[in-house]
Amino acid sequence: MSATVTRVTGTLAEARPLRDGALYDLVRVGERGLLGEIIRFTGDTATLQIYEDTTGLAVGAPVAVTGAPLTAALGPGLIGAILDGVGRPLARLADASGDFIAPGATAPTLDPARRWRFTPRVAVGDAVAPGDVLGEIIETPSVTHRVLVPAGVRGAIAAIADGELTVDDPVGRLVDGTPLPLAHRWPIRTPRPVARRLPADRPLVTGQRVFDFLFPIALGGTVAVPGGFGTGKTIVEHALAKYADADVVVFVGCGERGNEMAEVLEQFPRLIDPRTGRPIMERTVLVVNTSNMPVVAREASVYLGVTIAEYYRDMGLTVAVMVDSLSRWAEALRDIGARLQEMPGEEGYPTYMASRLGALYERAGRARAVGAPERTGAITLVCAVSPPGGDFSEPVTQASLRVAGGLWALDAQLARARQFPAVDWATSYSLYAEALLPWLAANAAPAWPSLRTRVVALLQRDAELREIASLLGAEEMQDGDRLVLAIASTTREHLLGQNAFDPNDATSSLAKTARMAALIVAAWDAAAAALEAGAELDALPLPAFRRAFADVRRAGPAELEARAVLADQAIAAITAVTAIGAGGAS
Repeated sequence: MSATVTRVTGTLAEARPLRDGALYDLVRVGERGLLGEIIRFTGDTATLQIYEDTTGLAVGAPVAVTGAPLTAALGPGLIGAILDGVGRPLARLADASGDFIAPGATAPTLDPARRWRFTPRVAVGDAVAPGDVLGEIIETPSVTHRVLVPAGVRGAIAAIADGELTVDDPVGRLVDGTPLPLAHRWPIRTPRPVARRLPADRPLVTGQRVFDFLFPIALGGTVAVPGGFGTGKTIVEHALAKYADADVVVFVGCGERGNEMAEVLEQFPRLIDPRTGRPIMERTVLVVNTSNMPVVAREASVYLGVTIAEYYRDMGLTVAVMVDSLSRWAEALRDIGARLQEMPGEEGYPTYMASRLGALYERAGRARAVGAPERTGAITLVCAVSPPGGDFSEPVTQASLRVAGGLWALDAQLARARQFPAVDWATSYSLYAEALLPWLAANAAPAWPSLRTRVVALLQRDAELREIASLLGAEEMQDGDRLVLAIASTTREHLLGQNAFDPNDATSSLAKTARMAALIVAAWDAAAAALEAGAELDALPLPAFRRAFADVRRAGPAELEARAVLADQAIAAITAVTAIGAGGAS
């Protein structure tokens, strides 16, 4: 007797008798073949989570079990793709059924008609094992795709191709007849194995000074980016996707507004990668599940994005995964849990939400890939969180803080003050900072650790003095305290702030960041010495330094040092006042 639908509640349905399926197996429901999966068994009754609109689904509709869990198709053609939460290519779906996805619509993730030039890296007679590189494909001018031996396959090569292939063609076969596919599938909820985890001892350079300088994230690290409405979470992730020093970027739009993702889809194909001069889509994969799409597919969309990232990590590439946002993913868990009548936890989220979140974060990391030749890849996970009302004590933010290696807290007051990125440097932190300082000192600037210590001390002192200034007024404070307020104001506006619309300021190299920090510290020391020698604060040419420093911020790579020299001259003018003050004092 075949299984049929016995109950429908929104995106959940029950079917019986269903005895030939397993937990998380995919099913096709109804005459339209709606995609779903089994999430619970009670006797011979299965609870189905349906990824599509169930309008019109009736009791008695047939249910067919596919016998496999939800998997990701992994092979050439992912780069530049725009996929929905379960891996369907939106462009081909639009060609087939229009701009809105028709229930039951299907399309292969990888284009079966496209041919790829395969260059072998093994020969007949070679012994291969899981993870070994069979050959290479130039997937885009920015990404070389390494074709790997699938898990569980080993033996000697009997034949190997050399030429153009489709994703359905094998690249060769083993002596025992086992085919070696160009593309394969992987369950999205199962992490791909690695040979060895590696320490987080080098940074992911983001191009954003406030992150690289104050709160650096390790290559293979994790960071939570919580912020209320309008604080710029999406803009931060867009900037990282454009400018972060990663070989591949996977951007997951999980439950966000359709107009935001439409802007991403409109902008990204036009963006130029500053590293290569090529379109940024040549190293980007977009997974789109907007707020008007089925809520349960949000959960799958995040796992799909991370699985794709793991595939490129296994090739020895560095991958940056941007998730916007985890709050919508958690809301999907809450929605499913409520329909299953599970015991709710804090604020209605399921009690297992924190453990699911932790397991997701653990899929990031820097690792040595399985197989030969030796390859090292990394997945860096940057997750936006949307706490209701900007309340960081809510469960999703707190669960993220317990497992993430960094916190980039966005503040609504800073956003209203036009400080972007609107990072609250008093709340934010990075657990990777100390481990990354030796690398930064060796590769960016020897003085990087001391500069960072001085700037952090300046911002901390500034926070204390601003509270006093709000009570007494800055004009009533001593010159030394007013100096701290003035230098800190320049630091916040020009060192930590960046203009996304200025091509010279949208991204900042480590060299430029270090040079700007050194100028700030030098100006602070010179002005402090002048005050110590008896000069008055109002007599110091600090406005000239501020103007010169703003010019350094707007400088391109070719003109950076020339403008920095002008700032050095402004500092020298401050130092000259020191001698005058010392003479007057004597």
